[in-house]
Amino acid sequence: MKTTFAGAINHGLRRALEDDPKVLLMGEDIGRLGGVFRVTDTLQKDFGNNRVIDTPLAESGIVGTAFGMALRGFRPVCEIQFDGFVYPAFDQIVSQVAKIHSRTRGKVIAPITIRIPFGGGIGSVEHHSESPEAYFAHTAGLRVVSPSNPADAYLMIRQAIALDDPVIFFEPKRRYWDKAEVDVDRLDQDGGPALDQAQVCASGEDATIVAYGGTVATALTAADIAASEGHSIEVIDLRSLSPIDFDTVETSVRKTGRLIVVHEAPVFAGLGAEIAARITERCFYHLESPVLRVGGFDIPYPPAKLERHHLPDPDRILAAVDRSLAA
Repeated sequence: MKTTFAGAINHGLRRALEDDPKVLLMGEDIGRLGGVFRVTDTLQKDFGNNRVIDTPLAESGIVGTAFGMALRGFRPVCEIQFDGFVYPAFDQIVSQVAKIHSRTRGKVIAPITIRIPFGGGIGSVEHHSESPEAYFAHTAGLRVVSPSNPADAYLMIRQAIALDDPVIFFEPKRRYWDKAEVDVDRLDQDGGPALDQAQVCASGEDATIVAYGGTVATALTAADIAASEGHSIEVIDLRSLSPIDFDTVETSVRKTGRLIVVHEAPVFAGLGAEIAARITERCFYHLESPVLRVGGFDIPYPPAKLERHHLPDPDRILAAVDRSLAA
């Protein structure tokens, strides 16, 4: 079927609700309204308000309640309405949800999926365009993932809900309206790539670009432009931000000798820093130039009229490619 990114998540949530009566959805305005991005549209009508639950505006309460329900055998899927609203629930996530499995020496699990629309590109106001992924990737006990296309959106939400681990599921909101063919029956039958497996989106020989979430499409555009200029660029969609599939990245860098990491979050202490450090350790004698990072600037997210200057675009990525190739 041809569907949008948002529609693919909706379809994945629908099938999860159909398959397991212990799956339930909770969040602000997800029921009657269907969510501010309509990702949960029609689900409350079809499954009832005991399984698709409109909550108060209280993120700590949403996650805390989900945690309690998980301890009683449910598989809650929480929606945090916008990325910048997750911080009131931060303590619940990193102090309780992430640690219960270790604290109980494996006796208690927390199969909670926390959906967070993240990133910019939609002209929103303050607190609506954040990139908080590094906070959660730094926390042991959490899986952190971000799909970049409709097929992965469907597959990865299904995989996340089925896991016994807590999963932070970052949805790049500027990709919600991207459309593609998604064979949901084949994905359900074959399984597709594992949740923590990176994917090579475009093959190349001269340099590697690693991206995730909303920046994957931007990296692919940059690779197409580079091809028209005679450069062969490999693009890797990271998909999982914790754990990271360093083996796939290493294999590519050993071939190309160059790496550029792209993300919307500020460069300082972003995930690109960890990737750069790890690949430098693992591929030092194969690198032809230093690993470069392209990201947002080290500032609070700017007003909507300025965000196009803040977000990495093909020109900034290509400038990094040129610097890498010139070294």
